[in-house]
Amino acid sequence: MRRTLLLCLLAGCCVLTGCGTKTELFHQETVTVNGISPQAEATAGYPAVATKNTTRIGGVDPIADAAQVALAVYPSVGPGTHPPAVVIAPTDDWEAALASAVLMAPPIRAPILLSGSSSLPAVTAQALHAMAPTGSGSSGGAEVIRVGDVPRTPGMRAVAIRGADPYTLAAAIDRFASAAAGTASPDVVIASADQPAYAMPAAGWAAESGDPVLFVSSSGVPAATRQALLAHQSPHIYVLGPPSVIPGSVLRQLSRYGTVKRVGASDPAANSVAFTVYRDPPCPSGQPCAHVPGSFGWALRSPGHGYVLINAARTLDAAATAPLSASGSYGPQLLVDTASSLPTSVVNFFLDYATPGYTQEGPTAAVYNHGWVIGNQQAVSVSAQAEMDTLLEAVPQK
Repeated sequence: MRRTLLLCLLAGCCVLTGCGTKTELFHQETVTVNGISPQAEATAGYPAVATKNTTRIGGVDPIADAAQVALAVYPSVGPGTHPPAVVIAPTDDWEAALASAVLMAPPIRAPILLSGSSSLPAVTAQALHAMAPTGSGSSGGAEVIRVGDVPRTPGMRAVAIRGADPYTLAAAIDRFASAAAGTASPDVVIASADQPAYAMPAAGWAAESGDPVLFVSSSGVPAATRQALLAHQSPHIYVLGPPSVIPGSVLRQLSRYGTVKRVGASDPAANSVAFTVYRDPPCPSGQPCAHVPGSFGWALRSPGHGYVLINAARTLDAAATAPLSASGSYGPQLLVDTASSLPTSVVNFFLDYATPGYTQEGPTAAVYNHGWVIGNQQAVSVSAQAEMDTLLEAVPQK
């Protein structure tokens, strides 16, 4: 007999004593599921916040997700837990928000908050004051890095990165990051300014690696991007996305500024998987694949890693969650195209590479995965989260 249970999940919150504020980390959600047993009549708990292998950042939008991620990475409740600086990125310029992820990489290590142009959203202001950034020496002592048209932050030392359009602003972010690091990265990621879902996985990689994200259109390479590539002095250029998104004619234009290679697949979810397993130079045949110094790409073809699951329709979540790719379990960003279930390409990736196995030594000798699930259930459903949890679980290996 199937019955319907109304499962009310109590909101969890983090009390931040340093600034005397309370910032809600998890929002209350109501979940309706089929009956667990014939006798099930009462309210019961359901793991919409966390399962044994996953944790949900359950923001109602990317602004809330960014605040919660920033506080998860920098709890800011004692010495050594505050960020040196915080980035405030614009909600009305997704390219700049994604490009800002490079500022989470060393030496700046700044998490990203999101804001419109008029005033800081309440959750952004709460998170900023709770984190109380200490000041970034590599950024001239700045506590806040304002990207694009975002509000000022009175009482905090701030530096502004400006640009007249998304291409120019992304290039300005690249210059700022290069100046902070003392050198320009030898690798550059090129993403599409026309189809944001294909650009999203670049944010996590930029935060982990320090490689900048620059943008092109389907018709060519803008002047600001060309000038930025010249500053990198013949870099390795990695184009993220299939030919239907960034055509071969654009790659030929890019080849004037460095060596060019493409990584991508036909839809946003498969594209994120292709980026997750990619490595240049390629992994030797028959040998374990891993990222090594001097190589480009996550090269995740074995279990024991972190993963960040985001909805392809919430572009700004890629910027919001980039700090998770550069800390903790250092997970690449994988995309879902619908909230209800995992895409086939993501399921196959987990089955092929991520599910840990253990032998007679037992599960305590296995490696373990961790998945971050981003957004409320309109972004990723509980059933998709449960599916991810199962695929990340260690299993007996014959």
